[in-house]
Amino acid sequence: MRSAFRAIVALLALLGAVVLVGAAAFLEQGISARPAPSPMEAFAAHRLRAWAIPSAAATRTNAVPDTPEVLAEGLAHFADHCASCHANDGSGKTAMGQGLSPRAPDLRLPATQQLSDGTLFYIIENGVRLTGMPAWGTGAAEGEAASWRLVRFIRHLPSLSEAELQRMESLNPKSADEWREAEEEKKFLEGR
Repeated sequence: MRSAFRAIVALLALLGAVVLVGAAAFLEQGISARPAPSPMEAFAAHRLRAWAIPSAAATRTNAVPDTPEVLAEGLAHFADHCASCHANDGSGKTAMGQGLSPRAPDLRLPATQQLSDGTLFYIIENGVRLTGMPAWGTGAAEGEAASWRLVRFIRHLPSLSEAELQRMESLNPKSADEWREAEEEKKFLEGR
């Protein structure tokens, strides 16, 4: 009994020390999103995410067929809704994606590609607290179908072609100034 009590006290002391070190690091950096998360922060965030996603959600399978049409719809949706943070190629190398804390992940890498389809769907639908990942779910069947198409497209990101990247650039949201500039360029090239 006495050894169990000592083990619990030692564990609580260790936990307290970890909390104090984390608090000191937090106080030193403040709440700024500029510094990249430490390896310990990244590890803790990934573990917490894995524990927080219900197993019933993580084991869901994608019923949307893997067809060229589904891929094209996922590409268009990604270019319009996701690329501002994740970049057209899925690298996360955008001003917005790199300004987040934690940074927008490279969706092409094993850390994302090895997640289950159900986990990716859950993240798209529900977002991730304390990150820049919003919850896109509406609860509507069409919204869920769009999220499953995005899962199919995310799986395709590592083999994205140059033609697909060019198609995505044409689908990315543009400001009014960018639209005017594109229209002027088009008129110039047409000789108008």
